[in-house]
Amino acid sequence: MAAAAPVLAQGSGSIWSCRDKEGKTHVTNIRSDTEGMDCRVVEERVTVVPGGGSSSSSPRAKAQPPSGFPRETPAKRASAKDKQRQILEQELEQERALLEKSKNALAEQEAVRYGDERNYARVLARLKPYQDTVELHQKNVEALERELALLDK
Repeated sequence: MAAAAPVLAQGSGSIWSCRDKEGKTHVTNIRSDTEGMDCRVVEERVTVVPGGGSSSSSPRAKAQPPSGFPRETPAKRASAKDKQRQILEQELEQERALLEKSKNALAEQEAVRYGDERNYARVLARLKPYQDTVELHQKNVEALERELALLDK
């Protein structure tokens, strides 16, 4: 805490806005940083207000879409939901097929033992890409099943 005291002592209650010789503006509260620059004390408080859409004085009660804007009907919404479900089910079936294929490839590789693999770490290193592929497809299947479950809600 004693080490922070000299740093705090440099700062003061004044804030300076300074221009250096190249014309760049610097804002500081440390007096020693203002040496050799054209500085002035900033007395007003600077407030940043995020920009809004329009600057109308009355608040909008409800946003109205343009008159030619297409509206979604319940029938269109149901149709879109059915189409989304079909696509997800197709993706799920494809992912399950890939998962089964990668599991078979892993099982084949686990059954094979090469002569240069006396060390079990080499066997694990050879199997790692197959295990990663199985894990990836398993996660994809789980994600698609979750998405289908959320679609039912």
